[in-house]
Amino acid sequence: MGADNHMDSKPSFTEHYILREQGRVYARDYKGVGSAFVLMHGFPDNLHIWDDLIPYLAASGRRVVTFDFLGYGASDKPAGIAYSFKQQLEDLEAVVEGLDLGKIVPVAHDASGMASLNYALAHPKGVDSVIMLNSAYSEDSTVLWPEMITLFATESLHELAIAIAQSFEQFGWLLTWQQQKFQDSLLEAHKPRFNEFLGPLIKENLIAQPSSGPALVQMAAQFFDEHVRNATRLPELRTLDIPVKLIWGQYDPYITVAVAERRQCQLKNASLTIVPAGHWLQVDEPEQVAKAMLS
Repeated sequence: MGADNHMDSKPSFTEHYILREQGRVYARDYKGVGSAFVLMHGFPDNLHIWDDLIPYLAASGRRVVTFDFLGYGASDKPAGIAYSFKQQLEDLEAVVEGLDLGKIVPVAHDASGMASLNYALAHPKGVDSVIMLNSAYSEDSTVLWPEMITLFATESLHELAIAIAQSFEQFGWLLTWQQQKFQDSLLEAHKPRFNEFLGPLIKENLIAQPSSGPALVQMAAQFFDEHVRNATRLPELRTLDIPVKLIWGQYDPYITVAVAERRQCQLKNASLTIVPAGHWLQVDEPEQVAKAMLS
């Protein structure tokens, strides 16, 4: 273990590029047994948000797969592609098929909550269980979303949002400001890891070229509409007889424990575990998250 209680080991993995019509999806496959944990990222980051958690899962002997959605991380970022929540669901389907995973455990964080539950609805016999970490699916207007996402998701502010996105200085300032809002809510013990690892990861993902900015902007613009679409699926979701583990960071200033409690009521077979951590609880408290996932 390291000084910050994170496991020092770095499990080996096999790299794959899953071919899709729009480009290649980059995936990492960590050898193991049982239904694979398929780890998905959210809007502002990439598969590296799972780096601290994977050693604990791998040590248990379970198979783990993680990947970057198109437009993010090491996956292709083709010019002119229409990024969407439907495309992200299809990315997940392509990874499952391409790696011949069979029955899986989709593990969602942030905006990938959409793909996790919609995959379970589309492939109920292909899902062992679902795990959701501080993630969205179908929330109402009472939820406070990150201001950066709200800006790009609000139709009346579209022109302003695009102007900011096209300015390196303004977009960089907005990104730094938003990161500070997340950091302010953290316990003091978790702030150093945010500063040294998570903050730079997000900034690199969105500012380095080719950037994940276009994917973020397009996906955020559809964010509110996707909640409305998913609301029509809630009756179907309530009949889904698949275990769903909700593992939630207590100090997330946006996707709060109240969101998790509401989600639990929308599901037939859901449990809730609260972890003393922030939005990226798999970075703050990876050992606790792994224990909850494996229980």
